[in-house]
Amino acid sequence: MNQKVSKLLVVSYAPVFLVDDKFKAYPPYVNEMDLWFKNVNEVKIASPFWYPQRIFVKPFQSKNISRIYLPFIAFNNFGIILKSIFVLPLIAFQLFKGMLWAEHIHFRCPGNMSLFGLLVQIFFPFKPKSTKYAGNWDPSSNQPWSYRLQQAILRNRFLTRNMQVLVYGAWPKEPTHILPFISATFYEADQVPFQIRNYQNTLKMVFAASLVPGKRPLLTIQIIEALNQKGYKSFLDLFGDGPLMDELQEYVSTRGLQNQIMFHGNQDIRLIMDYYKQAHFNILPSKSEGWPKAVAEGMFFGCVPIATPVSCVAWMLGEGSRGILIAPELESAVNLIIKYLEQEDLTAKAKEAQAWSEQYTFDRLEADIEKVLKGNFK
Repeated sequence: MNQKVSKLLVVSYAPVFLVDDKFKAYPPYVNEMDLWFKNVNEVKIASPFWYPQRIFVKPFQSKNISRIYLPFIAFNNFGIILKSIFVLPLIAFQLFKGMLWAEHIHFRCPGNMSLFGLLVQIFFPFKPKSTKYAGNWDPSSNQPWSYRLQQAILRNRFLTRNMQVLVYGAWPKEPTHILPFISATFYEADQVPFQIRNYQNTLKMVFAASLVPGKRPLLTIQIIEALNQKGYKSFLDLFGDGPLMDELQEYVSTRGLQNQIMFHGNQDIRLIMDYYKQAHFNILPSKSEGWPKAVAEGMFFGCVPIATPVSCVAWMLGEGSRGILIAPELESAVNLIIKYLEQEDLTAKAKEAQAWSEQYTFDRLEADIEKVLKGNFK
């Protein structure tokens, strides 16, 4: 039997709520943390237990969770800034107490709470620690100063002793404790045989993301519209919801695109899987990403991904060997997609995309997490 970590402290900005005597949080966060908790006897979560917005939550499976109360803080208006500064000593005390208790300390970055946690952990150089950096690790990207500060602390071997830092993608010239670590959505049991698509038929595309400016859903719709105008019959199944929904539906209605675009709203991933299995492409022209799971999900079922080269996306797509890397500009994106349709072996790209994504399952993720907790992940 594998030796479990006795006491795990998780420091995260992600809110955790106590509802009906169960601790609950945002479902994708719960899905991954349940894998960490399988390898632990006792867990304490240091995070806010209040959040200003209503969010959908799911219960953790583990029964051995307790909480360390951290007040919600933010730095986006003067009143909240004053309140946040006032409670910083309490946050530091709670984190210090939790780290004294823990056998292994795990940080979820980036975030305000993890930033303070990274400062406090400096006083615990000999305790095993790990960080899951779920944001964009690209050193050339434009990011908030607080994210840059967290990255600088994590890169510094003197400040982060005995630390494994898990980041999305492989980046050159990083210290040896900065390790590529890929998330997952599916299990090995979800894998399907590769299915050859006919790219001469109507091109089926899937967009699955929040309808917010950062995901560029309008650009996605305009790409479909332009492809149809140029004679490349295309259809988009658009999954997700958000503040842009009304604007996007009005655009589709005004332009008469109802036979090219279908809005599905938020749907369970099991339903979206069925669309991925039939689609030629999945498309996500984001402004920024940490781990673009919608890209990997489509690839898992043989879709050719179309995406902007942000964060680790270019690495995921093999610099274009298993997908199409577009600029966030309508004409150039459409022209490049047409070039691939006319000149490239898209079946080979789809096959390579599926083979790559199939490496990163929950089965592998669980094994990798166990290695992290034992301190021997490489």
